[in-house]
Amino acid sequence: MENEAEKKWGFEVKQELNRAREAVAALRYASVSLMESVDKNDPRPVIPLGHGDPAAFPCFRTAAVAEDAIVDSVRSSMFNCYAPMFGLPLARRAVAEYLNRDLPYKLSADDIYITLGCMEAVEIILTVITCLGAANILLPRPGWPFYESFAKRNHLEVRHFDLLPERGWEVDLEAVEALADENTAAIVIINPCNPCGNVLTYQHLQKIAETARKLGILVIADEVYGHLAFGSTPYIPMGVFGSIVPVITLGSISKRWIVPGWRFGWLATNDPNGVLQKSGIVGSIKACLGVRSGPSTLIQGAVPQILEKTDEEYFSKVIGLLRETADICYDKIKEIPCITRPNKPEGSMFIMVKLNLSLLEGINSDMEFAVQLAKEESVIVLPGIIVGMENWLRITFAIDPSALEDGLDRMKAFYYRHACQEALNL
Repeated sequence: MENEAEKKWGFEVKQELNRAREAVAALRYASVSLMESVDKNDPRPVIPLGHGDPAAFPCFRTAAVAEDAIVDSVRSSMFNCYAPMFGLPLARRAVAEYLNRDLPYKLSADDIYITLGCMEAVEIILTVITCLGAANILLPRPGWPFYESFAKRNHLEVRHFDLLPERGWEVDLEAVEALADENTAAIVIINPCNPCGNVLTYQHLQKIAETARKLGILVIADEVYGHLAFGSTPYIPMGVFGSIVPVITLGSISKRWIVPGWRFGWLATNDPNGVLQKSGIVGSIKACLGVRSGPSTLIQGAVPQILEKTDEEYFSKVIGLLRETADICYDKIKEIPCITRPNKPEGSMFIMVKLNLSLLEGINSDMEFAVQLAKEESVIVLPGIIVGMENWLRITFAIDPSALEDGLDRMKAFYYRHACQEALNL
């Protein structure tokens, strides 16, 4: 019998695929690793400032009409069968009508493809771009890490353009033009922004559309935080500029309705000029959707009622609460000398802040800061390296206000315990 150590098996994982798997797991591994760092003997509750899921807090409960819609969908017994591969027609129609409220032209149900949350929509469109033979895609830095993860898994080259904190996290359009070449297929824009908490202006979005048209690339608009804008800049969907450049909009009910576990999302083709149809993008989207299962029909059956009947009172309550917690976060961070906040958040559920490690003793990176904070204070924050900004932190303010204040007070205590003598003498 041959030596087991020398035996070659046909199912061994290739090294490049292993790296892609590691990239896919980066964000979740960081979250799990930080949770494992928490002292199990600490009687205080863990304060989750590391991820955008406020659903665990009663103050962020979803709309009653959404809950009723699920019950009605179940009890109707109309949605117990398999769904068509692009989604139930009534769900596709409802999403089109929902998006049409903000567009200068009309989408039809045929422009909407129902997905298992926004994450599957990301996976679908990046797979499509890979199948078209494109060599690279432009991603924001900092940005949501799953884009890079899926791109690596599909062997799609990633090129990063910077979001500029000194300009309110606007896109560095000069860098975009320098990065793009004849093999560039698309640029990803996340608005309102995860992880930066900014909302892009109409004028800047138009410049992005014009730049993309000049370069001959499509825009992938991640609008999962759509309408979660509470500052002076109103939310404008990228699809408004669909007549300038083809736009693929990715969205879901996860954030605006605070139901990420319901896993209902969509991919919409904003393309009044028909470019995506002629180029084969639409056909490739359909082909990709033909080999997956999609979201539960019970959720799809409930969506028309959710989108049509949720009233402004509910939305205003959520926006008011996010504005309140964003203010708390921004103001409390002033009290922590090793953290600077370049911009007050105006949307989504996050703020990016910069660490001044020179003020700390024995802490040499954002990851070390986050691990020690979890160990000593049972507070979880996301190291900026995970979203592409070394020695920054992403902090979510979408939690109960009192828990947020407690968490930031613990961060302040952590700073004074680890501050170097020079910092304390300032």
